[in-house]
Amino acid sequence: MTGTRTYHHGDLRRALLAAALEAIEEVGPAALSLRDLARRAGVSHAAPAHHFGDKAGLLTALATQGFEALAEVLAASGDDLLAAGVAYVDFAVRHRAHFEVMFRPELYRADDAELVAARERAGSALRAGVSALPSRGEPGDADRDALAAWSIAHGFATLWLAGALPGRVGEEPRDAAREVLKRLAR
Repeated sequence: MTGTRTYHHGDLRRALLAAALEAIEEVGPAALSLRDLARRAGVSHAAPAHHFGDKAGLLTALATQGFEALAEVLAASGDDLLAAGVAYVDFAVRHRAHFEVMFRPELYRADDAELVAARERAGSALRAGVSALPSRGEPGDADRDALAAWSIAHGFATLWLAGALPGRVGEEPRDAAREVLKRLAR
């Protein structure tokens, strides 16, 4: 036995995306290489390029996948802003590789139609939580409130992932996020 893995099932695209997520967890999205990805998946070095064209194509597919999953998570929280914020942080922690790609548009094709649609679904789901806030009647308030909510949840998630939060916030990201985000929902 040689120790070299070989690809043996019918969904190579899915296998390559899974291998890419694993690699990003280890080396980050900028250091990802298609050659290493092929080695990890046990396929020829040309296989990733056949499916995605290039690294930007692969990362576009991962970002799209991430925004779709985030949209589902946020939609499940309904119009509860606090639940949406906690779900956002939880998504970032559980799907770190996706999260690291999704908000780095210089790495992928930001104008890709599927990506744009997935990003819009995620944004709409986040805005649903904000829509439950009382209106102050000023034009543009809902958009500014959505931006504020996203900025706070995203900032908390980013700080958590970087290990930059003080130890007193706790060990469980959902609980820590809930305590911080409660201040926004008041």
